[in-house]
Amino acid sequence: MHPPTPDELAELVALKHGDARFSSWAPRRRWRYGYFTPDDWYETLLRRLVSTSTRWLDVGGGRSLFPHNPRLAEELARRCQRLVGVDPSPNVDQNPYLHARTRCLIEDFVTEEIFDLVTMRMVAEHIADPSRVAERLSRLLAPGGLLVVYTVFRWSPLTVLSALTPHRWHYPLKRRLWGGEETDTFPVAYRWNTRSDLRRYLAPASFEEILFVYLDDLATFSQIRWLNWLELQLWRALRALRCRYPELCLLGVYRRRPNHAPIDQTPGCTQGER
Repeated sequence: MHPPTPDELAELVALKHGDARFSSWAPRRRWRYGYFTPDDWYETLLRRLVSTSTRWLDVGGGRSLFPHNPRLAEELARRCQRLVGVDPSPNVDQNPYLHARTRCLIEDFVTEEIFDLVTMRMVAEHIADPSRVAERLSRLLAPGGLLVVYTVFRWSPLTVLSALTPHRWHYPLKRRLWGGEETDTFPVAYRWNTRSDLRRYLAPASFEEILFVYLDDLATFSQIRWLNWLELQLWRALRALRCRYPELCLLGVYRRRPNHAPIDQTPGCTQGER
């Protein structure tokens, strides 16, 4: 599997913002610098993977599949054969794109359904028991099915700061930088936020990595014009030096190998429970 191409990313941005040259200042500036956000990469990849036959399980998506791209969320929800959401937060009840939903931790989710695609958008950082989650995901995926993990990098400066900061301070800091609602702020564990950690927990559950990308994340000051300009200048300079930007996200795709046990029905939350 190959990463999203520049043409695919540009098509996604056009779907999201229209002609970037005439949109609001932020996407227009990103377009001029040739920068695509981690969200753009994740959304472009999902746009490629979801087909009319896809049975899709979205883990921890809350009230939206793509918070900044409702047009794509609607497009893919209509395109796929089946879309089920699992999230312990009541936010999942507000998600208009799901065909079915369950308020439950993914490790406690029990269903007779088998899926072709499982997505975890900004969820891995909240998981306290990666081994148990990996095992459950393997039992929910059909042989050859794909798991897409999009998350923050454990050793990015903001992630390190977040790990050192009491949870009660997370939302006030988040609101100051990016806005949002307190109901979208959850405790973090950061036990599954490096490439090696993802491999370490997924390999015993019969997953093989087929794509992995480090994504430069310039979201820290994305809503403050002059600081955003400085971010982009630094990003451009580091690219010229062939260096990674310090703030990173991870995007990995993992295929479920066919040699795993069939799904069991251990006690847990069944589909449709609230």
